[in-house]
Amino acid sequence: MNHLLHIEKDQELLHRLAANDDKALEIIYLEHYPMIERMILQHNGSADDAKDIFQESMIVLYEKAKEGNFVLSSRLKTFLYAVCRRMWLKKLQSGPYNSPLPEDVEESPDAADALETHLEKDAQFRQMEAAMGKIGEPCKTILEEYYIHRRSMQEIAGQFGYTNAENAKNQKYKCLMRLKKLFFAN
Repeated sequence: MNHLLHIEKDQELLHRLAANDDKALEIIYLEHYPMIERMILQHNGSADDAKDIFQESMIVLYEKAKEGNFVLSSRLKTFLYAVCRRMWLKKLQSGPYNSPLPEDVEESPDAADALETHLEKDAQFRQMEAAMGKIGEPCKTILEEYYIHRRSMQEIAGQFGYTNAENAKNQKYKCLMRLKKLFFAN
């Protein structure tokens, strides 16, 4: 449960970042830059390299946040670490460093796994969005009202003209089954 609270806090921070809230940007830098600097310094980089990599990752994060449909599936620090690590590895491989990667960097699966998991979840969210686009009305709105806007079945029954909450619940179930079919058909 604690993990979910952190993700919600991080997601709120992303919403504030997308709204150009300077305080959100400052919080992200203060909380996460030291970890990135430490990682880069430990793997043949300088403080300037760390600043450059972190700045590039912040641009990626900002663009993702501005898209509006980016949902974190991991902690923000995990996401930033994975993005920075990947950028740093590319720079080590293709830049003027032209040196082999340290073994502990090459074989560190945590960040790669986190990024891979994030990319898989992102693909699933896109697939779900596509299925939601095909499901039609009133199913789309019923599911959004219940799962996104957290409306009660009684409220949904009133909104859609069902005689009671139980009828609305049955319709929601049928909509979920249709959505499931569309999702797995892709």
